[in-house]
Amino acid sequence: MHWEIGGYRPGDIEVVAAYDIDLRKVGKDVSEAIFERPNCTTVFCDRIPKTGVRVRMGRVLDGVAEHMADHPEDRRFVVSDQQEADRAGVVEALRESGTEIVVNYLPVGSEQATRFYAECALEAGAAFVNCIPVFVASDPAFAARFEAAGLPIIGDDIKAQLGATITHRMLTDLFRKRGVELTRTYQLNTGGNTDFLNMLNRSRLASKKISKTEAVQSVTSERLSDENIHVGPSDYVAWQNDNKVCFLRMEGRLFGNVPMNLELRLSVEDSPNSAGVSIDAIRCAKLALERGVAGPVHAPAAYFMKHPPRQLTDDEAHRRTEAFIRGEATG
Repeated sequence: MHWEIGGYRPGDIEVVAAYDIDLRKVGKDVSEAIFERPNCTTVFCDRIPKTGVRVRMGRVLDGVAEHMADHPEDRRFVVSDQQEADRAGVVEALRESGTEIVVNYLPVGSEQATRFYAECALEAGAAFVNCIPVFVASDPAFAARFEAAGLPIIGDDIKAQLGATITHRMLTDLFRKRGVELTRTYQLNTGGNTDFLNMLNRSRLASKKISKTEAVQSVTSERLSDENIHVGPSDYVAWQNDNKVCFLRMEGRLFGNVPMNLELRLSVEDSPNSAGVSIDAIRCAKLALERGVAGPVHAPAAYFMKHPPRQLTDDEAHRRTEAFIRGEATG
């Protein structure tokens, strides 16, 4: 969303360490690993120079859902038999590589694994950008630890550049501004990547549903009852690959209590839709490091994430983020 942030352009971001648990990626240069299965996104740049950084074996913990074993190997994770990383090893690797910012894109539901890497970032003295719906930045106790360590954290659960949640939020805000009473709404999503395959296990979705639902509830004129709002993944459709399709319906009442409804279908490539925002979040974390900002970086978190420590309307979050980038006080 920004070509330049604080003098940094996308090409200034350097991968210096990488972790995965899939045998097709572990041990390979990052430039090769990104093309391995089960990755299935549209390739928009097929000539990536060698980085000199090999993917290390990570820590599995709760990162792999059991039901994935029932699906073909080219669609799911295949866990490497290499020895899993331990905390001391990860911390040492982060320090030796000069890692400044750890970016977390683990599968939804990876509560233990996310906290493992957040702990490693804390010990290694690195900032943390949490792109998944595990509540770290929005957990006051965990956020306080980053603040005490003098480290910034931006989270939780990244919004896409133009995805289902940001579209749902903007339309909900439009209803509010135009005086339309929103009475009920749903957002259903389908996709064919490992994110959607992983989320077939509904027990992994508790934080995801909270994150996506609160992102919408936070901009309604009045909170909807639980039975009148449904926001979340719907189903896995293998042939969609990284294409995500959102079906959105909003019902409301106009002047004179006259009913109306809106239906929308949104089709996007899921991974690059998220990547463009994470590039901005990473650079804002870098600015926070340089400026000595510790703990949650509130304005960028509210603009880039679904479940930030402080929810703001997107207009206000955008205004404050631009002010943050300029180095102005944002409150």
